[in-house]
Amino acid sequence: MQIQVMKSKLHCVTVTQAELDYIGSVTIDEDLMDAANLIENEQVHILNKNNGERFITYVIKGARKSGVICLNGPAAKKVSLGDVVIIISYADMDFEEAKSFRPWVVFPNTETNGLK
Repeated sequence: MQIQVMKSKLHCVTVTQAELDYIGSVTIDEDLMDAANLIENEQVHILNKNNGERFITYVIKGARKSGVICLNGPAAKKVSLGDVVIIISYADMDFEEAKSFRPWVVFPNTETNGLK
């Protein structure tokens, strides 16, 4: 049996930009992507702690050390600058494998979105 489990999580990052006139996605500082084991074009769920919005998009690389968390396209309407969001990706795996799997969970500095 295959089940879906949390693979990666950026817990509490601050939205630095929102660009409505873009085709869609979330731009994430590449250092944060590496720390959370996220790759470009990977599907992610965004949970907005400020307003309760939850939505799905995909990752694009942002400049390293920039701290960028930019919601693009329609997702830009679901956030405000300064909102704190949680970014989660999931993976399918065998039920027995999932019992011992440990996800990548990162707790960035919410003021700078830098790694602690």
